[in-house]
Amino acid sequence: MKIIAVANQKGGVGKTTTAVNLAAALAEKGQRVLIVDLDPQGNATSAVGMQDLEAESLYDALLGGSTVTEKILPTRLTNLFLIPADLDLAGAEIEIARRDDHLTRLQSTLSILREDGTFDFVLLDCPPSLGILMTNALAAADEILTPIQCEYFALEGLVKIVRVVEQVRNSGANDKVEIGGIVMTMFDARTKLSGQVVQEVRTHFAERVYDTVIPRTVRLSEAPSFGQTILEYDGSGTGALAYRALANEFLKRHAPAAPTIVPALSPTPSSETRET
Repeated sequence: MKIIAVANQKGGVGKTTTAVNLAAALAEKGQRVLIVDLDPQGNATSAVGMQDLEAESLYDALLGGSTVTEKILPTRLTNLFLIPADLDLAGAEIEIARRDDHLTRLQSTLSILREDGTFDFVLLDCPPSLGILMTNALAAADEILTPIQCEYFALEGLVKIVRVVEQVRNSGANDKVEIGGIVMTMFDARTKLSGQVVQEVRTHFAERVYDTVIPRTVRLSEAPSFGQTILEYDGSGTGALAYRALANEFLKRHAPAAPTIVPALSPTPSSETRET
């Protein structure tokens, strides 16, 4: 199982859109996926049409009042599950900050999922801030997936999250976490700026940048208001095709490494060991 933090402290970059639609595309391909909504605004929760739930967030589990498995709910999509969010999570930030293990509360909470292996991927939809919940997500994750809007300030925001990752690594909370992938979002083929931003990010971060770029489409913006993923709302449109392509690329990057086969040494012929 891999835990992926979908994170960018800058808002409006397509973070939740990417978390939800990538998860849906992976589930469509037979992967068992859990979305953990860590944003008190609950955008990922409403994006899958489950915004009417109450008191079902990770709040109690983070504070030790319940287990994470009690908070997992099935969505209407096969293989896709959700831990929803609500405004209680905003209070959790304050209460977690008072604890000695304030950086690793989420890591401890999710440890049971690593043990039982129910899911192939857990996607943490982080809030657009540098608070306790986001740093907890980075401490719990195997790697980070960072959506970047194709705009002028993209690199500036990326530099900030790189610094936060370094702080988490240096704190000892998670010395292995790294930015595993960067997804360019809201790409507008009609403007030169979008192409220039993509090229500049690829120049600095090379193979970490996914080949798939997510286009700017009205359909992607509309889908959450209907409580649907883009695969449901406009399954044959450019947005859905892009997220399916991203899921394919994602799975190639995370395919289990093939075992190394060491050829057996052939026995030395007796004629070569016989003294002459």
